[in-house]
Amino acid sequence: MEEWVGGLWHKYITGKSSTEYQSAKVLFTDVSKSVAMVFRSLGGDTFKRIESASPRDYLVRRSFLQKISGGNQQISLAWQDDESLRLPESLAVFSSKELNRDLYLWLAVLAAHHSGRFTHWAKDNQQLVREVLFRYPALKSRYDRLTKAFIDERVIDKKRPTDEQLMEQAIRNAILTPEIAVEFPSVNYAPQAVYLWLYPSAHVDPQLLPEYDESIEADNEQENKQSAQKNKGSRKKAERVDSPESREGMMIFRLESLFSWSEFSKLDRGSDDSDEDEEDNQRTAEDLDKITLSQQQDQKSANIKIDLDLPSASEDDLPMGEGIKLPEWNYKKQQLETDRCLLQPMLPRGPVPQKLPARLQKTAKSIQAQFEQMQSLRFWLTAQQQGEEIDLNSWLDFTVESRVAPAQEKGLYKSFRGNNRDLSCLLLADLSMSTQAHIDNDSQVIDVVKDSLLLFGEALQSIGDNFAMYGFSSVKRSHIRMSMLKNFSEHYSDDVRGRIQAVKPGFYTRMGAAIRQATRVLDAQKSTQKVLLILTDGKPNDIDHYEGRFGIEDSHQAINEAKRLGLKPFCITIDQDAEEYLPYIFGHGFYTLIKKPGQLPVKLAQLYHQLTNV
Repeated sequence: MEEWVGGLWHKYITGKSSTEYQSAKVLFTDVSKSVAMVFRSLGGDTFKRIESASPRDYLVRRSFLQKISGGNQQISLAWQDDESLRLPESLAVFSSKELNRDLYLWLAVLAAHHSGRFTHWAKDNQQLVREVLFRYPALKSRYDRLTKAFIDERVIDKKRPTDEQLMEQAIRNAILTPEIAVEFPSVNYAPQAVYLWLYPSAHVDPQLLPEYDESIEADNEQENKQSAQKNKGSRKKAERVDSPESREGMMIFRLESLFSWSEFSKLDRGSDDSDEDEEDNQRTAEDLDKITLSQQQDQKSANIKIDLDLPSASEDDLPMGEGIKLPEWNYKKQQLETDRCLLQPMLPRGPVPQKLPARLQKTAKSIQAQFEQMQSLRFWLTAQQQGEEIDLNSWLDFTVESRVAPAQEKGLYKSFRGNNRDLSCLLLADLSMSTQAHIDNDSQVIDVVKDSLLLFGEALQSIGDNFAMYGFSSVKRSHIRMSMLKNFSEHYSDDVRGRIQAVKPGFYTRMGAAIRQATRVLDAQKSTQKVLLILTDGKPNDIDHYEGRFGIEDSHQAINEAKRLGLKPFCITIDQDAEEYLPYIFGHGFYTLIKKPGQLPVKLAQLYHQLTNV
């Protein structure tokens, strides 16, 4: 009974405190396609995902009823970063569904012309609106309808502090007359949510603060480097202590201890020592008289980075040579940085020559029978010196020419020949640690990958195509591993089958460098048709800033480089989220998704059959 009454009370008080028009609510899912079309057609980044934004904390003054109901603590706002555009999950700002739908489209227009970075939230939004209306005058009438409805819904609370009233008035002026510059006062609380404007990313404070200036950071880093050189060589005292059991507690100290620099530092030896972090860690260490280390490994989830140790030399694959330096695309600088990556060709250690597993032999015969149809295609070669039949066209040309003047006899026959498939294919398989994931109780993704490579080799051997197979993984840009399973000059044999079955997964997926090296190898072949197949189970990633957009942009550039050389790249993936990034990396029509990983071994050979049977 108490729960029932409590539910009624909660529903009542929440409804009374809410300022939304529930009957006119428009969901993001209802307009997502229209929003995406507007965003991209007006120049928005084609790579960015367009998703709904989860509610976020927003420090705003709340009414008495909102405090009682606990409402208005979190608000869903429009924002974007380098990877996605986020719009509110729903909009019920206006009493009309048409206006709420128009608001979604208006936010998409603004986002298409903004990078997501702010120096001053309000001033930047006012300038953005001014630029959009100047560029698209036809939007002025729609904007006027939105602003009129928006201003009608907002009231200036006379009970609030003067600075907050001035802020509210400044926002109203900026919205109504975006062409006139407005000064915005400083306030302790954020103003009421301005749904007509974009907000900073959810990863930064949404208050009216200046954007961090990267140029200042660069200057400071240079000064710190010079300072570090001066202090280089200084030694610190160290001690080990037990980790404190509690996360928080009373801090007890003597007043005079404030004049000393002694600090308890939680240094996690399992985290990534990236280039940027090394500078900060060095400066921190120089400021301490004594560094105290604990075995505790707890840290905030946002900072967790786990680096895998490489296996010992006696257990690792066999490296071939000192490595190959490769470039990498930096999308922030929009340039290809030379010699940024080091790729290490490797051979699996200690593989034993093996026959094709018995469980795959029946499937292999079925696939080989399909490929024999490609081999059985026959055609006529004309103008031959000998053949099964006379080439009438060649004979007629020779007869006419000989009557006009003495003519040299050319080939007068035609011969019926088998299909000549002048092509080379390189299969590049992702061997990252994500392939250790289980498909079912009996098999992992890596097992499916091995079976796919084996059946692929059996199929191409039967038809006589020139092919090679490699695997790749990575641990940062200085250690990209490319395992040679079969090169172009090698015959497919039990030795190759043994290497495939000896493959072990591990590490990460730095796809761009692997594609560039595979492109070099494939481009060196003399075939007229060159196919590059990439087999993967996830998006490009690594632990040194290769996550997210950096890896996707680099892979996209590597694929474009391969296409410019006349190669035909094609991706086969089992990642169910592939639609979010593969169209951008490879282009529409140059990838396929295998929804059931267990079907990959058969599907791979069939896809090759379709790609090359032309």
